[in-house]
Amino acid sequence: MTSPAGFAPLLEPLAALQRLLSRFEDRGVIIGGIAVSLLGKPRLTADLDAMFLLSVDDIPNLIEAAKSEGIVPRIGAVEEFARKNRVVLLRHQESGTNIDISLGMLPFEEEIVERSILVQAGALSVRLPTPEDLIILKAVANRPRDLLDIQTIIESHPDLDRRRIESWVRQFASALDMPELWTDIEDMLTGKSPK
Repeated sequence: MTSPAGFAPLLEPLAALQRLLSRFEDRGVIIGGIAVSLLGKPRLTADLDAMFLLSVDDIPNLIEAAKSEGIVPRIGAVEEFARKNRVVLLRHQESGTNIDISLGMLPFEEEIVERSILVQAGALSVRLPTPEDLIILKAVANRPRDLLDIQTIIESHPDLDRRRIESWVRQFASALDMPELWTDIEDMLTGKSPK
């Protein structure tokens, strides 16, 4: 796949983020708007998001490794914030692109990494979740933008493993007591008209 139009300003910070991920043995994936643009339909995004399978004890190593890729903390108490929220708030220094790295630990997040795929963005290989796993992540986030993203991924991948998506989204819906996580995407996945 070639990089989508308008993607060029993010290529350098994306390459730096992918190199950072490689430093941690590719134990993570790039998610968010870039992943949707590469797996679904290109859309505007101004920042980068990733999930690394790291513990809070790895935060100092992550911050140090990021600096060598030109990625620096964007808040003062970055380590304290990350320990509390499991998200490391960074910025690609040269481009000014914000980068959020969440620290994964759930069995589902481990599965995402085990099942991850490499996708070409121009000359760059980017580690992404499968389309199914990106849909699950987006369903759990459950914002209007996420529902639009899910639709574009479904349209781009007609042979999705719908059982996997349904199983995981229903589990999250039950655990979070949010049945809408499944009901909001059920019609999209089954191809039925919304009720």
